[in-house]
Amino acid sequence: MRRAGRWLLRGLLLLGAAVLAVQLWFLGQVAWWTVFDPVESSFMKAERERLAKDRPGVVLRQTWVPYARISPYLKRSVIAAEDAKFTDHEGVDWDAIERAYESNRKKGKVTHGGSTITMQLAKNLFLSGERSYLRKGQELVITYMLEALMSKRRILEIYLNLAEWGNGVFGCEAGARHHFGVTAAQLSPAQAARMAAMLPRPKFYDRNRGSAYLERRAGVIQRWAGDVVPP
Repeated sequence: MRRAGRWLLRGLLLLGAAVLAVQLWFLGQVAWWTVFDPVESSFMKAERERLAKDRPGVVLRQTWVPYARISPYLKRSVIAAEDAKFTDHEGVDWDAIERAYESNRKKGKVTHGGSTITMQLAKNLFLSGERSYLRKGQELVITYMLEALMSKRRILEIYLNLAEWGNGVFGCEAGARHHFGVTAAQLSPAQAARMAAMLPRPKFYDRNRGSAYLERRAGVIQRWAGDVVPP
């Protein structure tokens, strides 16, 4: 029994050390990206690998643009659509998570995450699209790292430059050019609202640009965006 107890203790210590090492790696990456721009997110890598199966050597469309060269209408629209409390919370909207938990419990599976913009960035940068409570737990840890080390302005800047806006299209600059033939700085209020409305299903709306729901949703977002003050 003593020998089994010692082996169990050693196993737990090794597991704890491995978990700590992983978290320190995440923390180091977050610290690096407070200064330097990410070249590729986990989601982008996965999408490039998926597309490469049919198109070897495929290159994703993405061009980084600094915060000042992103339309204020897009910043307002994305906050209005994705995370109205973005400038007020500390990374997690617990009310939204509680609502998502209740919805998932009733359906018997994970279908909603209650994610804020910071949580979405944590997932996009490091994790997969898998829906599980274990992945959600890791997402929360990274979210608090992002909020502790980055300003809201930096979080939004990275998010807008890495978000998906179509099949192989990432970032607001490539998204604006792909959908409207303009730069991210030139987006009008209506165009910005439409791009924000695409975020939950970017590939679908890339294929179905005439969607009536997309049109209605964009109109609602445009009205909401007028009350948003971006960081």
